Amino acid sequence: MIISHESPISLLETSRVYNDYDYALVHLFEEIPQYYDFFKKSVSMGRHVLLDNSIFELGHAFDSDKFAHYIKELNPTEYIIPDVLENTLGTMDSALDFVEKYPDLPGKKIGVVQGKTYEELVMCYQYHDTSINVDKIAISFDYSYYLQEAPHPNKWMGYTLGRIKTLTRLLHDGIINKDKPHHLLGCALPIEFMFYRCGFDWIETIDTSSPIVHGLLGIDYEHGGLVNKQSIKLVDLIHSEPNEEQRIKINTNLNLFRSYVKGVNA
Repeated sequence: MIISHESPISLLETSRVYNDYDYALVHLFEEIPQYYDFFKKSVSMGRHVLLDNSIFELGHAFDSDKFAHYIKELNPTEYIIPDVLENTLGTMDSALDFVEKYPDLPGKKIGVVQGKTYEELVMCYQYHDTSINVDKIAISFDYSYYLQEAPHPNKWMGYTLGRIKTLTRLLHDGIINKDKPHHLLGCALPIEFMFYRCGFDWIETIDTSSPIVHGLLGIDYEHGGLVNKQSIKLVDLIHSEPNEEQRIKINTNLNLFRSYVKGVNA
């Protein structure tokens, strides 16, 4: 699994050192020219760049026409086609509309699974895998279904256990196409990724701002790990200038996160 952590403007250049690839939020292209320029340079450097439709930040996918424009301008390695949060039919319609309207965009297509029940998630998965035939399938960290599948007094642990249990069930039921790469969108608690070291080779990419956000908030993973996720989004901290103490906590979190994903000696 290769990892990317969304970062504030002040850390973008440094992020090429700690990130395996670069993860861009399209709505920030219009707001912060420097942000767009960074990813344009990453493409020119030959780095792997994934362009997100910003649904997590906006609550809805970025305007499709503008999104297609930026895909053409940026020429990313891959991009997430527009989806609708927890809405299976809406996501399927959105995906079909987008690929039919823009059949020749550069980069590989990523389809996001959405739904409120296991059956809906399966339907959406199979639609992306076969009917749309996307190049990669993405699965989010915070479906409400996870809290039904893995009820827990700590909701963040519920989300964590819920995705682990759901991915395992999809694999057991033969739904997962192991010949196609997958992306995990975000995380509730970073310990989740320890569970994917064996038997989940089909997970190719991960993105989460968790190590950065918590470091900026003065929280590190070192003492017992993270058990309560802070809900603030990286975009709300995009102009942060971390001081020395925050940088140390960010570094601690980055190293521990990588150890969860790769193993103790990562």
